Amino acid sequence: MKVLVIGGGGREHALTWGLHKSSLVHEIWTSSKNAGICQLAKCTNIEDAGVKALADWAEAEGIDLTVVGPEAQLSVGIVDEFQSRGLAIFGPRKAAARLEWSKAFAKELMARHNIPTARFALCNNAATALGKARSFGLPVVIKADGLAAGKGVSVCFSWPEVESAIDRIMQEKVFGEAGEWVVVEEFLTGEEASVHAIATGTDYLLLPAAQDHKTVFEGDKGANTGGMGSYSPAPVANAAIMDDVTRKIIRPTLEAMAAEGDAFTGALYVGLMINETGPKVVEYNCRFGDPETQALIPRLESDLAEVLLAAAKGDISQTKLRWSDEAAVCVVLASQGYPGNYDVGIPITGVQEAESLPGVIVFHAGTAWRNNTLVTAGGRVMGVTALGNSIAAARNEAYAAVERINFAGMHYRRDIAHRAL
Repeated sequence: MKVLVIGGGGREHALTWGLHKSSLVHEIWTSSKNAGICQLAKCTNIEDAGVKALADWAEAEGIDLTVVGPEAQLSVGIVDEFQSRGLAIFGPRKAAARLEWSKAFAKELMARHNIPTARFALCNNAATALGKARSFGLPVVIKADGLAAGKGVSVCFSWPEVESAIDRIMQEKVFGEAGEWVVVEEFLTGEEASVHAIATGTDYLLLPAAQDHKTVFEGDKGANTGGMGSYSPAPVANAAIMDDVTRKIIRPTLEAMAAEGDAFTGALYVGLMINETGPKVVEYNCRFGDPETQALIPRLESDLAEVLLAAAKGDISQTKLRWSDEAAVCVVLASQGYPGNYDVGIPITGVQEAESLPGVIVFHAGTAWRNNTLVTAGGRVMGVTALGNSIAAARNEAYAAVERINFAGMHYRRDIAHRAL
């Protein structure tokens, strides 16, 4: 089988790594690249060519399965285009992907179907948004409605922070059209977890829980990023919580989408806040999480290609997921200045030494080769994942591997998995 992976980041490296282990796969192509992906796949630079050009390429190349990594391609209808040509592709159609590319749509769907989430208000001007925020009180959450690369959410603890967040989204237009509307949301306390389901309509396969670390600094401080690390399993999502997530969130969400005419096929990601009242939805994503994928795929013992192909064909009734009992911890290494401005082209050393440690895999995100030298090429540079017989053991091994890698300005959190410990 020939597989095309859309995307070229850390999540896509992890997916490519998992697909590369499959006995069904003899060739992998990617639509974008980084230095790690290109060690496993044939890399192209066609991701920005548009969905029609991507479908043309997949047809001409005889691709048997396409796996979509980034949300941006889902939001412009890549699945619709591929399916219209009879090409097997894993991911939701554009209308179903609204669960991610419109937070307003997602919140209203949850309200209609009594899916637990925070109280909210939808606002299309700054004055209304500020008024709603004042009605909720501090702290309060301000979200851009559309896609913002994981950076469109502000948790505000003062009124100047609220005003700044609203102005950045609605007046300065830092997220463009994604900020035409904002969601003002009640602040939830508790512990976060991420739960994925591979779905075909109302059928689904549940993945183990993971936990992401969104903020840039230790102690969950600083600006939100695309994710500074992850681990799986997440002890906060015990059997009782997972049963609640299944009954109150996963199943009702899929049933609601199907009932409203936009049945969901693909990877449904539910970001949760868990406290004494049970789990509530913080956000939906319509693809595998990043960096959660880097902690989940190394634990998967099933054939990833077989699972994703079955889902793309719309029938997972005979598909089972098998998981290692080992834990996985992923530590993201970022460029100095991320999630703000940062330099690229900085030489990286020590990756081979890190991967020589048992159970360690280095997933590349923003990397490239220049004159035979591995260099940085993004804000999140790589995710160092380690497996171990416990979260503590995996964490120790991950940080031991991190110590072998170096590039000028390298920044990482030193407390990944702290809640589990």
